[in-house]
Amino acid sequence: MARPPPLQELPPVYTPPARAASPQIPAGSLKAPLWLRAYFQGLLFSLGCGIQRHCGKVLFLGLLAFGALALGLRVAIIETDLEQLWVEVGSRVSQELHYTKEKLGEEAAYTSQMLIQTPHQEGENILTPEALGLHLQAALAASKVQVSLYGKSWDLNKICYKSGIPLIENGMIERMIEKLFPCVILTPLDCFWEGAKLQGGSAYLPGRPDIQWTNLDPEQLLKELGPFASLEGFRELLDKAQVGQAYVARPCLHPDDLHCPPTAPNHHSKQAPNVAQELSGGCHGFSHKFMHWQEELLLGGMARDPQGQLLRAEALQSTFLLMSPRQLYEHFRGDYQTHDIGWSEEQASTVLRAWQRRFVQLAQEVLPQNSSQQIHAFSSTTLDDILHAFSEVSAARVVGGYLLMLAYACVTMLRWDCAQSQGAVGLAGVLLVALAVASGLGLCALLGITFNAATTQVLPFLALGIGVDDIFLLAHAFPEAPPGTPLQERTGECLRRTGISVALTSINHMVAFFMAALVPIPALRAFSLQAAIVVGCNFAAVMLVFPAVLSLDLHRRHYQRLDVLCCFSRYHLCLPTPTPPGLISLDPITSCPLTSISTNLPPPLSASSSPCSARVIQILPQELGDRTVPVGIAHLTATVQAFAHCEASSQHVVTILPPRAHLVPPPSDPLGSELFSPGGSTRDLLGQEEGTRQKATCNSLPCARWNLAHFARYHFAPLLLQSHSKALVLVLFGALLGLSLYGATLVQDGLALTDVVPRGTKEHAFLSAQLRYFSLYEVALVTQGGFDYAHSQRALFDLHQRFSSLKAVLPPPATQAPRTWLHYYRNWLQGIQAAFDQDWASGRITHHSCRNGSEDGALAYKLLIQTGDAQEPLDFNQLTTRKLVDKEGLIPPELFYVGLTVWVSSDPLGLAASQANFYPPPPEWLHDKYDTTGENLRIPAAQPLEFAQFPFLLHGLQETADFVEAIEGARAACAEAGRAGVHAYPSGSPFLFWEQYLGLRRYFLLAVCILLVCTFLVCALLLLNPWTAGLIVLVLAMMTVELFGIMGFLGIKLSAIPVVILVASVGIGVEFTVHVALGFLTTQGSRNLRAACALEHTFAPVTDGAVSTLLGLLMLAGSNFDFIIRYFFVVLTVLTLLGLLHGLMLLPVLLSILGPPPEVVQIYKESPEVLSPPAPREGGLRWGLSSSLPQSFARVTTSMTVALHPPPLPGAYVHPASDEPTWPPVATPAASSSSNLSSRGPCPATG
Repeated sequence: MARPPPLQELPPVYTPPARAASPQIPAGSLKAPLWLRAYFQGLLFSLGCGIQRHCGKVLFLGLLAFGALALGLRVAIIETDLEQLWVEVGSRVSQELHYTKEKLGEEAAYTSQMLIQTPHQEGENILTPEALGLHLQAALAASKVQVSLYGKSWDLNKICYKSGIPLIENGMIERMIEKLFPCVILTPLDCFWEGAKLQGGSAYLPGRPDIQWTNLDPEQLLKELGPFASLEGFRELLDKAQVGQAYVARPCLHPDDLHCPPTAPNHHSKQAPNVAQELSGGCHGFSHKFMHWQEELLLGGMARDPQGQLLRAEALQSTFLLMSPRQLYEHFRGDYQTHDIGWSEEQASTVLRAWQRRFVQLAQEVLPQNSSQQIHAFSSTTLDDILHAFSEVSAARVVGGYLLMLAYACVTMLRWDCAQSQGAVGLAGVLLVALAVASGLGLCALLGITFNAATTQVLPFLALGIGVDDIFLLAHAFPEAPPGTPLQERTGECLRRTGISVALTSINHMVAFFMAALVPIPALRAFSLQAAIVVGCNFAAVMLVFPAVLSLDLHRRHYQRLDVLCCFSRYHLCLPTPTPPGLISLDPITSCPLTSISTNLPPPLSASSSPCSARVIQILPQELGDRTVPVGIAHLTATVQAFAHCEASSQHVVTILPPRAHLVPPPSDPLGSELFSPGGSTRDLLGQEEGTRQKATCNSLPCARWNLAHFARYHFAPLLLQSHSKALVLVLFGALLGLSLYGATLVQDGLALTDVVPRGTKEHAFLSAQLRYFSLYEVALVTQGGFDYAHSQRALFDLHQRFSSLKAVLPPPATQAPRTWLHYYRNWLQGIQAAFDQDWASGRITHHSCRNGSEDGALAYKLLIQTGDAQEPLDFNQLTTRKLVDKEGLIPPELFYVGLTVWVSSDPLGLAASQANFYPPPPEWLHDKYDTTGENLRIPAAQPLEFAQFPFLLHGLQETADFVEAIEGARAACAEAGRAGVHAYPSGSPFLFWEQYLGLRRYFLLAVCILLVCTFLVCALLLLNPWTAGLIVLVLAMMTVELFGIMGFLGIKLSAIPVVILVASVGIGVEFTVHVALGFLTTQGSRNLRAACALEHTFAPVTDGAVSTLLGLLMLAGSNFDFIIRYFFVVLTVLTLLGLLHGLMLLPVLLSILGPPPEVVQIYKESPEVLSPPAPREGGLRWGLSSSLPQSFARVTTSMTVALHPPPLPGAYVHPASDEPTWPPVATPAASSSSNLSSRGPCPATG
């Protein structure tokens, strides 16, 4: 951009050209954007000046406000419930879960504790008596666990889940059953007599040894008790459940055991059983009918022969079921054992957690280290403990990360020149960001946003890295105030120049995190909202409080006090530097290392000034060569020999150059003759007085002159903006984009629990073994209210059949009926109907009496006479005209709810095995066949069902695609049933935690697209240039695609967490692009020159911001959880590196090729006397040295700024360069004050 040379570079007789009325002429239609930006910058300028005037008050009030918000952390709540963290907000799964909890309550029916045994040598067969003996040892030790709490001892028999305890009228038998009734334990040991050893119940009968399951023969016991009690109903109950002789009729795993019962098949032969043969087809609990454990629940890694017979297996599994806290509380409420301890549900939960932790500990320690087998134990409490540990704040890592950032900020902002150093500013900035992060999190706690592992493990470090970026930007810009800026406007000028950039990045960060909150996972939504709020607090701290810190530091610098150690003055540490002979001393005060000096000259000297008190050096070009350089503003360093003369009459020191001198262009032109290699300006020679104090000019060490801006100006920009470099950059980034598109096809969906648990731990070993060998999931098909169950039985059977036919559903054995309440209910009705038919045929039951019939026959009698009519509830004529189940296998609708009441009360084992969980629960009803009064004959009907469920097992689910296929099939089956009038939905962990993957990629694309549009609008609004905003969005879209592709190559699966990071990457990427784009937009000259200037001014803060972000993320690498390292540290580190490369390489190249035109063109209209320059002459422009020198001249070395003319823009008026003016050998000082023009830096800016 053409401009008149500074006055100090002109001869005294030179008349400055007349300036246009408006030296900055808008180009094209950019007047409105410039006006708007000037308006915004004016507001920021006023804000900065106000902060500087009241910096102490602003700092105090800011710290007070942020500190008050930080106190909100005291009420923070950390959420560790998986359902609350991962179930999609407002989704159908969330609505279904709410419906389930509304009907059944908050808790599940039971909790599971598991033991998995695997051989140390992979692939070894585990179906041997020795391996099962070790499994028995571990399971037995675990089953004998006892914990003492609240003055009581709690063992497995007290807290285990017992399925279907029958109600018996005989008190003695009822108490004995209550003590003996077995816990539900799914174990391969149940195929053998040794399975009874895990049951800890016992009962006492006079004249007999303690009754335990190891010696209990139910059939023999009933025979012995028959003469003393009426046990016909109990005997029928055991017969229906097919209890038989229970465990004593099963083979002994070790027949040499002294306690092996005589009834065991191998007791006499003493031959070890064939383990594979015994386990083939699964095992049974004490009830063969209702307690069948399928092979897949017990054995893993199975191998079979061609006929399907089991040959070998690689893993064994036993599962212990415990009551839920509410069940345990209800079970012991009012019991004599707990009446003195204030029994509560919280105490019940504490008991269960203590027992589970002890269970896991003992099971893992029971086998010796040199054993051939290994035991993996796990419980629901173990998972809770992992989540709690995962959510804990690591104070050591937080303190270490912030100390590292403090050190980096201080070191990078220290300077050799104590007055220009900003180390204390860096320390204060990091501490301020730390306080802003704490205040943001405190505000989140006050707003009721719960914390989770992502909040505690990641957000403090991510927010630190992002927040410090803007600190570096302001700190770098503060010392670079334009020449002549008054001291009291320095902070306002800093905000005017950088406020828009800070606002752009912060607003885009907040928008990005708010867009990430579109992902409907509660944990990630909370994380995104918290991140957005924290970024907002950082923004407020950087824009309001940090300028006050800069203002206070400006006072320190003004009074020449040391950095950090501000109590000491620099004058105590600087020594006078003598002037070498023949060299003019530019400042007579002191010398110390400096890296930057102000660019303005002091005001003109008065007539009374002493010629030695201050010296004005005027470098006067003798002649401009005959060569016109058609380039823009260039700042080049020229070493010249000038000669000083002190004229007594004017009392001024005047320095001029010899008459025959020529200007020499630099030897190389790395930017295509548009940006010479710069090296300084008149600011390197001349200083300015700030206020009324004269500033010291100090020498700098050579090594101290190098910095990132120096590197960008001298090396990086000239190399990057060459034509072949641009082509190479475009090719490389195009190849990276193409490779990333391929990598995107490799990204799989999913997040396994093994990815979350730390590797190398016992918990990780269990989860790995479970995923490999026992990938089974208990699910249920829930039927809701809103339809008539009695008239929809066929649709219910069809729904069950359709669901059972899914690929992932584990089919029941061919010999076993489907395990659902509707099948059990119908089969039970058919059984009592058969008993009635026999009793009716034999005459034991008649129209008027059922006393002589069987228990089942009497039940059928009472059901058959029910009419369902409240006015006439009984009709004995129906005994022979109707059936409890018709020929189509359906229950008569009028009998459906009446029969449901009878079945629930009479078949507790079947009800428990069906896991129906009816709501509302049918009323209790006790049957007495001898009571034939009207009241006993009337059976209350159950209320219409609003909740029931069919249980299923899903298997073979290894990859996320398997889960998605199973979920889609289940949803399709429910949708088909819905068209038949049945309202149903699937329930279980696969549907809670994997259904999000059905729409995860859709949410991802939607959020990214909306965010890119919002980013474009925000950038276009604040930059007021859609062209530049479009280029920024293009680069951000490339970054997101490349990050997604790199995830595929790194094997990182797509889940809600990477989606949030990918969405946030758009906002984080703005940090690396908007500064460069704004620098380009507000600079004058050609595209190459403006790109180079943008790099010069933004390279250092962008690089420092990237390094600070990496330092903040570095602490994540020390996490104990691989999940944090892989899904946060690695992904965010790759994002930061991509942002740095795109912001400092790709974007400048794109701007230099496709960038928008400059917003302003500065034009000076020259006087009419100006003549056109002569034609170029071979040899170029050169300063020469005259052989004849006046004796009063002294030699100096300095640098200068040369204004070169850029190519004309459309519509711009361009004047030819002037000829060399003529001046006398000795200049007069009058011209030194003829204009107030000042020298400008190498890259003129408009904003």
